[in-house]
Amino acid sequence: MTETLILAAILIPCLIVAIVFHEVAHGWTALALGDPTARDQNRLSLNPVRHVDPVGTLLVPGLLAIVGGPIFGWAKPVPVRQERLDNPRYGMMAVAAAGPATNIFLGLIGAVVLGLLAIGLTEPPTGALGWAITALNYFITINIFLALFNLLPIPPFDGSHIVQGLLPRSLAVHYAKLQRAGMLLLVGLIAITWIFPDSGIIENVVLPPVDWMREKFMAIAIWIAAG
Repeated sequence: MTETLILAAILIPCLIVAIVFHEVAHGWTALALGDPTARDQNRLSLNPVRHVDPVGTLLVPGLLAIVGGPIFGWAKPVPVRQERLDNPRYGMMAVAAAGPATNIFLGLIGAVVLGLLAIGLTEPPTGALGWAITALNYFITINIFLALFNLLPIPPFDGSHIVQGLLPRSLAVHYAKLQRAGMLLLVGLIAITWIFPDSGIIENVVLPPVDWMREKFMAIAIWIAAG
């Protein structure tokens, strides 16, 4: 029981940091590209409370955890008005990419810190150092997963905005209509993964690149630890 509580105390802050920086990165990029909406609504804050979505951050993950389903959730999206961006089409792509890119950068920082903590270790660490290394391992994995999961080309994920910007304008107009059904598509993805756990959506699409990138980051940590 004690270890479970400690694990929760590790996972929750890691997840909060990953999500908050992800959302704030969208807002800062939009501001740099001409849209001050997030700044005007005070959404550039690192205060987690400003980014909590009662349904997506609390209700849905909580219910899924209770019933034993896959844990999904989301934060309150940072408001971005595409028409206010200097270059609406490519600016929106940059805004969308900023969130995943920030998570990759956070994961890289986690790998560097992990390597520094592991310098000189000759046996598995215990105590505070052991929990710190465990926290960094989770932090790296959470950030990589959040980045790559959000790059799925399914509205309302960031990947859908990137794909829309890459498509010819004639196709982008039709693809943009999917954004209206974004929440239904997200609920559908959750339902399919929950009802059909062997569907392979997460295992075959998201986890392989997550595992690959995690191996690269761990290689960096090992290289630093080796001095």
